Amino acid sequence: MYEESYLGFEQALELLADEQAPLSSRALYVLSGPSSAEVKLFRERWPTVSTERRRKVMAILTESAEANFELDFNALFRVTLEDEDEEVRTQSVEGLWEDEEVTLVAPLVSILRRDPAASARAAAAASLGRFVLLGEMDELDQRYAKVVRGALLEAIEREEEEREVRRRAVESIAFFTDDCVREIISAAYEEPYEDMRISAVFAMGRTNDPYWAETVLSELASPNPAMRYEAARACGELELQESVSQLIGLVSDPDREVQFASIGALGQIGGARARHVLQVLSRSEDEVVRLLAEDSLAELELGERPLDLLVCEPDDEDVEDEEDDIELWD
Repeated sequence: MYEESYLGFEQALELLADEQAPLSSRALYVLSGPSSAEVKLFRERWPTVSTERRRKVMAILTESAEANFELDFNALFRVTLEDEDEEVRTQSVEGLWEDEEVTLVAPLVSILRRDPAASARAAAAASLGRFVLLGEMDELDQRYAKVVRGALLEAIEREEEEREVRRRAVESIAFFTDDCVREIISAAYEEPYEDMRISAVFAMGRTNDPYWAETVLSELASPNPAMRYEAARACGELELQESVSQLIGLVSDPDREVQFASIGALGQIGGARARHVLQVLSRSEDEVVRLLAEDSLAELELGERPLDLLVCEPDDEDVEDEEDDIELWD
């Protein structure tokens, strides 16, 4: 039996392969930030681990890396991108969500184009979105940006492609400022499938294009909470001042995720009314609402700081109306 306090990388791998040993987070943390020699050892040992065990390990590693920014399993996730199991490959792509190294572009494009598993292709399509954004910010060589754009367009236009993959490709390509992006999003929004329409609204928010304002505003009243959620988020990203009244109403939406998206959007949009509502919410007895409102207030005040002298306080009548709108949280 191993003493976890003294585990080295090789011992952690042995524990990982031992079906009878518990998969403790403490032992798996030893795998963080491996050296090149340790990555080589991991590549050799990983295929000897059972499929079910590999899946469990990947689940823990991805969850741990997301919860603790100090953990770095990216080098290992690069290895497991080539795993024979589709669930492991998919988890590997998702685990690399913060990796912006240009060397990741080729593997992701390859997965999107050739992986037999739709789940892996969809994850790759979603993951390529950050490289699209980097390209638009001139932080990615345009040769790579062109490859990413081409791969996403291929996925969108491939008639036999699974809808989940096409959805994620539409969401990712939205960052491009190409003329064709409006056409792609419009076509997705017109499809009869609700999940594709939801992805289209998500993409609208990413475009920073006021062209979509009317559509996004209309979807705030959708009977589908997933659509209302994406519409609220899009209003925030597009900074639609005309959506503030509807967003105030959605703060009391029966769906919690819609409530949270609306609070976040108010912080992005800003203005005196949004500020007052967020101040009221920051005194809520609901801890989650209170914390979200505080974060949104901080974002709002950061964005409006140069204009502080121009911000007018709402009059008494407005205050009363807005407090009525959110009485559930006061």
